[in-house]
Amino acid sequence: MSITRVLSAALLAVGLAAGPAAADSSPSPSASQDSGAPTQAGTSFRTAAEIGQGQQATASGSTGDYLYWSFPADAGQRPDVKATVKLPDAHAGQTWQLDVYDGLRRRQACQYGAQTRTAAQGAASVELACVMRTVRAWSEPWADDPLPGTYYIRLTVVDLTSADLGQPVSAEVKVDSKDIGGSAAVDGSLAEPLVPGIAVKSASDGSGSSSDDGSSSTKSAVLSSIEPDGGWSSGWWSDRWVWTGIGGLLAALAGIGGYALTRGSGRPGRVPPGV
Repeated sequence: MSITRVLSAALLAVGLAAGPAAADSSPSPSASQDSGAPTQAGTSFRTAAEIGQGQQATASGSTGDYLYWSFPADAGQRPDVKATVKLPDAHAGQTWQLDVYDGLRRRQACQYGAQTRTAAQGAASVELACVMRTVRAWSEPWADDPLPGTYYIRLTVVDLTSADLGQPVSAEVKVDSKDIGGSAAVDGSLAEPLVPGIAVKSASDGSGSSSDDGSSSTKSAVLSSIEPDGGWSSGWWSDRWVWTGIGGLLAALAGIGGYALTRGSGRPGRVPPGV
């Protein structure tokens, strides 16, 4: 009976510990409201409009323009980028493409999603999607794995007739992400996230100022003002720690139970002492 009570208590502890871990694996966008979402897009990487995860950004432009947005993604997240382009009433067939670049401006592959789609003649809109690979906390220098930092969205038309060039269009872009959890955790982390200006900021942290002529003049070097909700974690915590602790607890309980079952009841009463 005592072993049964011990195992029941262990299973209850496993259930209580697994609850928060399961909750952490649900989607957790860093922004859930559209307040403050940009209504214009940038025309290059440096002028990309900043959006938070969960926000829906809008922009107006012309066919042939390059539209840029940027968003933050942290370790353990799998970003899901969606874009909708509303086309003019009269147009020929057009092919639109959605590209995602990381903080080093490396084009990131999509796990799945219609990254390039062709709108038939007269179609009202075209929808694009790109589900990225899970962002890793650390990677080899030669690899192109997604790393924590700023990501750039580029939306543009790649095939159209010359008659449709310059026609007005409008676009809607939204980024969500799913927290993958400990299954994507790795040993190691970046010293700093890959965001614009972080290298200049780190170099000036010692003195807090920079000047070419010897005078002290404080300058802001941070070019990106967005970050995930709660700040950059850089992969220091994941639910893998919870499951590792649960596994150790179960192993200890199994050892105690095995010993209790095999040790026997001790010296029989009919055996005289000293034998």
